[in-house]
Amino acid sequence: MKQEQVGSSSAFGRLLGLEVVAAAEGRAEVHMVMHDGLRNVQGKLHGGALFSLIDTAMGQASHSLSGGVPECVTLESKINYIRPVSDGMLVCRAWVLHAGRRTQVVEAETHQGDKLVAKAQATFARV
Repeated sequence: MKQEQVGSSSAFGRLLGLEVVAAAEGRAEVHMVMHDGLRNVQGKLHGGALFSLIDTAMGQASHSLSGGVPECVTLESKINYIRPVSDGMLVCRAWVLHAGRRTQVVEAETHQGDKLVAKAQATFARV
């Protein structure tokens, strides 16, 4: 994947520690390292933090189709949380399945090493 956009994401993304590694041609990869500020009451990665990682990766994949210009927003999203995370780095890869005139359908998978942590699908609306 050509690295068209790299670096940090939004201010909220920087707060979470998200790093946009690549975003081009309808695909993106975003990393996040688990830290204490992301833990839920059971000491695991909070589902909202994981969702934010996934939503950011899907958004970056979507935006990459318009040269990095954020012209789409999340309309709806569904996530399957598969396994808990206690520490380490997460890698989320997202790809656009359908890029229509008004909407896009995007999928993402998050892994920790070779283990699948979560899978998601979303619809983005062009604005």
